[in-house]
Amino acid sequence: MAEPPILTLSDIHLTFGGNPLLKDASLAIHVGERIALVGRNGSGKSTLMRILAGLVQPDDGERFLRPGMSVGLMSQEPDFAGFDTLMDFATADLDHGDQWRAEMALEGLKLAGDQDPRAASGGERRRAALARVLAQAPDLLLLDEPTNHMDIEAIFWLEKHLAETATAFVCISHDRAFLRNLTDRTLWVDRGEVRRLEKGFAHFEEWRDQVFEEEELQRHKLNRLIKAEARWAVEGISARRKRNQGRVRRLGELRAERASQIARTGTAKMEFESTTRSGKLVVEAVEVAKSFGDRKIVSDFTLKVNRGERLAIVGPNGVGKTTLLNILTGDLEPDQGRVRLGTNLLPAVFDQNRSALDPDASLWETLNGDSEIGVSGSSDQVLVRGTPRHVVGYLKDFLFDEGQVRGPVSALSGGEKARVLLARLMARESNLLILDEPTNDLDIETLDLLQELISDYEGTVILISHDRDFVDRIATTTIAMEGDGRATVYAGGWSDYRSQRKAAAAAAAPAKSSKSSKPEPRRKEKKPASGLSFTQSHRLKELPDEMERLSQDIAKLEGLLADPDLFSSQPEKFAKASKALVQRQEALAAAEEEWLELEELREAAEGPG
Repeated sequence: MAEPPILTLSDIHLTFGGNPLLKDASLAIHVGERIALVGRNGSGKSTLMRILAGLVQPDDGERFLRPGMSVGLMSQEPDFAGFDTLMDFATADLDHGDQWRAEMALEGLKLAGDQDPRAASGGERRRAALARVLAQAPDLLLLDEPTNHMDIEAIFWLEKHLAETATAFVCISHDRAFLRNLTDRTLWVDRGEVRRLEKGFAHFEEWRDQVFEEEELQRHKLNRLIKAEARWAVEGISARRKRNQGRVRRLGELRAERASQIARTGTAKMEFESTTRSGKLVVEAVEVAKSFGDRKIVSDFTLKVNRGERLAIVGPNGVGKTTLLNILTGDLEPDQGRVRLGTNLLPAVFDQNRSALDPDASLWETLNGDSEIGVSGSSDQVLVRGTPRHVVGYLKDFLFDEGQVRGPVSALSGGEKARVLLARLMARESNLLILDEPTNDLDIETLDLLQELISDYEGTVILISHDRDFVDRIATTTIAMEGDGRATVYAGGWSDYRSQRKAAAAAAAPAKSSKSSKPEPRRKEKKPASGLSFTQSHRLKELPDEMERLSQDIAKLEGLLADPDLFSSQPEKFAKASKALVQRQEALAAAEEEWLELEELREAAEGPG
């Protein structure tokens, strides 16, 4: 006999503000199931989680928890009142013999147990709430965006922990890689209905598209039937004095059925537009170093970003990703080295802290009060890339209804706040997007659209993200920051970086092993300690001087060509200088590429750390 479910919901109905959020929702969760809970922002996912936890009472329907079973919900806004440390908070519900579970969770999530909760950041407070519910080891875990504000290392730890546990869980997350790797069932909240797929999130998008196609086909059939019945009603009246009342009622029923159908929520009409082209060079950093006290952020870091590149910066929290971003964008001076920004740059910045949003301002004021897009002297228009748009109409493009426009920003969900920031960002003309953790709180469909827009964007993108799938889809270059000043440049996205790093470590391991076991005779040595051939090692030492000479030549030629009279007075000299400038610029670019390749080979051979 099959084991009964841990928890069941039967015919749940819940209405907010006159609109049904959930209608006749029924589901069952069994032992060991790993469920992805998906749906658009505002569809009711978090509310459904709270109903599952017993914290929200529906208007109608029943919740049944199997006797002897326990449910644990990760708190979105944990209450630390009365707790002196994060450890006190995490162990509050545990017997003394079970406190090791809290210690393990805090360590895995990179939290100091002796930290005062009052000094903790919002992300640290959320991780402490996650540690507490994990330590409780309930029969059913309810996790609402557990990876938000969590770095890659902590995400890996949580992913491994959940993969090894036998605990059933329901998880809401925008991190597709996380859901793909862990889940074997999918619940989809869509227009008040809870649909179930007996497969994990990896199969969700194909299933969703199939459902939508079937809906469109049924809607098309219904419209044809209504059209046929309506034509009969008109022709029947003229042909016969007495109507067939049954068919008239049938027509009314068909029209009522069509009216009762809830239209699918549209996709946000987001659009980035790169108007003015920047110069070919966007950012050049040469031998940059930055430290705060004894803590190194970057050391001897060199990078060149050209127009159209998509650069991702990845690494653990606290390693200095935002600091490096600020150095590359000219907002922070390095301690050593130089940073050169290209010409005609029009940056647009997405701030992960949402500091650009005033929680007390309305959405209307947030857009209309933005000096870069607000229309002077007008109370109802914004400039969207130079074209006037009504505030309400523009916000509707981002899936806000008219009732939200005058409401405060503080009343919005995390995903809605992200959409407000994107609305502000996309109203501006730009050719450089600077995105610091843009994926937090966005639903899967909005993420899909954002990825598509960034891919089509003609300008340059510099991105910080812990979302592996997002980085894989977007990045052409990845900077991996691993602490102690190490920042290594890799071609491609997250998966490319991991595979290159793994291959380099594997190549370096045999070399180290052979050295420690039995050294080869000197006459057979082919590579020095750096891991490069002698020719490559010598070339690596030569290149900095060569690049310096070329840079000096370029500076002289640029100074010569800056003379406005040179072209008219000495056209041949102008032509020769122009040709020489192009040659030296190309030679410098080639030398920089060669230096980067050799430096990466050297670092790869030495291995991480």
